[in-house]
Amino acid sequence: MIGTVIIGVIVAVIAISIVVCSVRAKKKGKSSCSCSCSGCAMSSICHKDNANSK
Repeated sequence: MIGTVIIGVIVAVIAISIVVCSVRAKKKGKSSCSCSCSGCAMSSICHKDNANSK
């Protein structure tokens, strides 16, 4: 039982850290997929402010 709780806490910490990292990257304006946005078909959705300012 203690082992299950420890594994659950470790998985929860990893999941929370991934979400926090993604939110910080999004606030900094970085791409969420780590790819170049120049060839991405979804770049207008990820960067709505940049698409409207052109």
